[in-house]
Amino acid sequence: MRYDDSDQATELAERARELMDEVVLPLERSRAGGVTASSGTVADLREAAREYGVYAPQIAEEYGGMGASFRDALPAFEEAGRSLLGPVAMRVDAPDEGNMHTLEMFGTETQKETYLEPLVEGEIASGFSMTEPIQGAGSDPKMIRTTAERDGDEWVIDGHKWWTTQGVEADVLIVLARTDEDAHPYEGCSLFLVPADADGVDVVRNIPHTGGGIRGVSHAEIRYDGVRVPDEHLLGERNQGFVHAQERLGPARLTHCMRYSGMAGRALEIAKAYTSEREGFGSTLSEKGSIRHRVADAETRLHMARTAIRDAADRIAAGGEARVPVSMCKVFTANVAQETIDLAVQCCGANGIGKDLPLSDFYESVRQFRLVDGADEVHRRVIARAAFEDVDEAELEPITRFGQPSR
Repeated sequence: MRYDDSDQATELAERARELMDEVVLPLERSRAGGVTASSGTVADLREAAREYGVYAPQIAEEYGGMGASFRDALPAFEEAGRSLLGPVAMRVDAPDEGNMHTLEMFGTETQKETYLEPLVEGEIASGFSMTEPIQGAGSDPKMIRTTAERDGDEWVIDGHKWWTTQGVEADVLIVLARTDEDAHPYEGCSLFLVPADADGVDVVRNIPHTGGGIRGVSHAEIRYDGVRVPDEHLLGERNQGFVHAQERLGPARLTHCMRYSGMAGRALEIAKAYTSEREGFGSTLSEKGSIRHRVADAETRLHMARTAIRDAADRIAAGGEARVPVSMCKVFTANVAQETIDLAVQCCGANGIGKDLPLSDFYESVRQFRLVDGADEVHRRVIARAAFEDVDEAELEPITRFGQPSR
């Protein structure tokens, strides 16, 4: 399929595909299934990404990236998503990718020098600490209970977070906390940069979870008990934490969509290769009408997802928030990716659930996508609210109502 991508976007995606085909996928295939990639392997992959000219394409050159626009970088995200090792190689991996974007948008020059540049270089790791255990903030972020109170020229943070992706490995945490108890949470929260080794930061555990696979990324439960950070660690404007978080999440949701569409596309390629070779009941599986029709449906839906993602990205690039189109992309792509990977597992039978192929790792990874960065139900709520904003009552003028006979 051809898309309305710029020449720069196309060239960047082509280089990313070359990196994947020539370096990342051969390495993935040579490894024992399910083994976590070592720090040395990650460093080698990142060096290869630099050599291919696809390292951190979304970050400005002054901070160590390539300076591509968000829209131009998106197709490369899809190429990276073809392997669980691709995003980490190209430094477009969550959550660091979204956190780097947040620092680039809202950080002071000191904050960028201290945290953004080392993040881009891959010298440190980060976590975004927003979600809280029941009955704290989750799908309803207004329920946030973590607080940050001013004490002289410091902030004192108290709270309980969990599902902080990469929280165990993180060197720095971006923490969302209430800073004005009298204001609505959307207007009374702020973001803070908290060093992971600060006094009072207690990483309770790596929550046992589905997925992780060859990346081995944690999802941490963290207690913040009287954590003190200087005023200079306020990220962005005071009481604008939710606004900043939304500005982070819009693009981050689309980059997630592209990574997972790449994963689903790769899964489908594996399924097509397998069914083209595997024989049963007098022909190859790929000649069976039921499989051909399901693959055709998957190809169609993936194309629709990729097109919608690009449309939402164009709206953001033009200066719009694109909240509803982004929600549409998120819920649609998450479900399409899950269904496509499930189909690929089914097509490959025992090889689908084995670890010789990456499909079982894909399968474990994709399920979280319907929850992270907003559950399906939250995004459907956003879409439905917009859908019912301007109902045309004139459409019902012809119907008969009780006690009002038609004449």
